[in-house]
Amino acid sequence: MSFLTLDLNLLRVFDAVMTEQNLTRAAGHLAMTQPAVSNAIKRLRESLGDELLIRTAYGVKPTPRAEALWPSVRSALASLEAAVTPETFDVSKAHATFRLAMADATAAFWLPSLMRSIEREAPGVNVRMVPLTTREPRPMLLRGDVDLAVGFFPGVAAQLSSDTSSPIRHERLYSGHYVCVMRRDHPLAKSDLTLENYCAANHLLVSFSGRAHGLVDEALAQIQRERRILLTVNQFFTAGRVVANSDLITVLPKHLIASTGMTDALIHKELPFTLPAVHLDMLWHERDARSPAHKWLRSNLEGMNSVAQRTAPGTTPRNDTY
Repeated sequence: MSFLTLDLNLLRVFDAVMTEQNLTRAAGHLAMTQPAVSNAIKRLRESLGDELLIRTAYGVKPTPRAEALWPSVRSALASLEAAVTPETFDVSKAHATFRLAMADATAAFWLPSLMRSIEREAPGVNVRMVPLTTREPRPMLLRGDVDLAVGFFPGVAAQLSSDTSSPIRHERLYSGHYVCVMRRDHPLAKSDLTLENYCAANHLLVSFSGRAHGLVDEALAQIQRERRILLTVNQFFTAGRVVANSDLITVLPKHLIASTGMTDALIHKELPFTLPAVHLDMLWHERDARSPAHKWLRSNLEGMNSVAQRTAPGTTPRNDTY
């Protein structure tokens, strides 16, 4: 193959297919037909002498050659895009609609500040909230169902850090810790919270799936203990209402207690065992990484760390990009 005879448009198609991991979605992004995308990939295969992309039940899987090639192609296209795209972005004149996925408590924690920013700076920007009912938001982003997902996604950040071929990008917004939450006049409210009386109590678990097993149960199993989960709910607001009006206790991120709307009726205590930190991560798709409007949105969420820190003293704001 001679670089002088290579059709560089094929690299743009290759980048879109690698980004979407799906020929149909890539065709939609490029405003092309799927047969045209398939033909372009076929021509690139012939030019490079490699299969590049292998069809699977869920889309396409890149070969090692494709994975090695993509970072250079992506970087070159990004440089070209930056060279021909206007540097200025006037958010006051921008018109955009963002679809965000967050759990109810996360939305209550972050949306007020975001709305104030939009009202003040971006009157043409709209936000549509999509329910987040999973700890694995990547399929939603890959399908294009949402533009941004914000929440606690255990293990996802670590996987993305080691998977350079993934089209999903992420940034850590916030790190905090879990506490035990109960009503103010709970029988355990005026005594030390020991492992014994913690395990003896009846528990509420916030579970998106309804599965009665979580991080706490994994931690207790490590020390040969268990608890009785009397109730699972899928909203933090519901959890706050139930705990404030019963003898059930629950475990919540400290910074999200306020989002239950029951702060005056609740108290929190440190747990009598160790849990990993709770992280708030922001995930988005590579297709939106260079969009000026999307950058503005991400920048606003990054800037809310100071708000979060004031709301939940004792937690640690983070701004680590992977």
